[in-house]
Amino acid sequence: MVSVPPALLGFIGGSGTLGMNFPQDLQDESLEFLEEGLVYKTPFGESPPFTLFQVRGKEDYQVLSCHMHGWRSGVTRAQASRQVFWVLREAGVKKVISEGGVGSLNHLLDPRDIVIPHDYIDFSLRKDVDLGTNQLLIMRQPLCPQLRDLLYRTAEAYPLKRVFSRGVYVVTDGRHFESPSECQMLKQWGGDIVGQSLCPEVYLAREIGACFAGLYTVVNYGEGIVKAWEHRELAEIFHQDAPRIGKILGQAMKELTFGECGCECQDLRKPTLLNKVYK
Repeated sequence: MVSVPPALLGFIGGSGTLGMNFPQDLQDESLEFLEEGLVYKTPFGESPPFTLFQVRGKEDYQVLSCHMHGWRSGVTRAQASRQVFWVLREAGVKKVISEGGVGSLNHLLDPRDIVIPHDYIDFSLRKDVDLGTNQLLIMRQPLCPQLRDLLYRTAEAYPLKRVFSRGVYVVTDGRHFESPSECQMLKQWGGDIVGQSLCPEVYLAREIGACFAGLYTVVNYGEGIVKAWEHRELAEIFHQDAPRIGKILGQAMKELTFGECGCECQDLRKPTLLNKVYK
């Protein structure tokens, strides 16, 4: 085991970068690969392998990244998320960017559209997931508006198709996709997209005091929404479009700064009022 290196940004890769080796495949001199296969001992078990790289953009800083949300065989997704965010906290991460593929619940959203969600509904069962800090997490503004704006502007410059600056992400457990009746219910709740990763990432980021935002690519219509999707198109998006998604993320990282940004993220984490219950 090795000690966790300092890093200001945590990047959580998902299905959008599944078809590439990020950031090495970008061959961008401003994103300097340093080391990979870094596994750390955490209170929740061994972490997934991390990659460490250096960004030389508006600011110079290090990034710790993991593949596919840290999910892997033999580890529950809840434990994987705990491991990932424990490592990011130890590294001193100030901002977290995640990405992934989602299904559309809104009939106006098509495959290859990009959504930068502003809110979420947690329909998963992974709710009691924390790092043991006993913080009161206020989710009034769950995704950092400044970080969202950066991702939106960058995606607009390198679009796959259309880019949307807001949307409600409904989180389900998986691994199976949702049924037509479930999709209709989630749509009626106000959901625009459905996926399996935003929670618990969004509130674990708040627990460690980091800004969080995500970039999500629509890879299929939700069941019963518009029309049945084809496995072939899903595979094409996962593998052929990964370089473009990687380009968007790499450019956003080069534009990222860590000074005062005016968001409320730091103020939405308070000491628990239940000290006699949680010690």
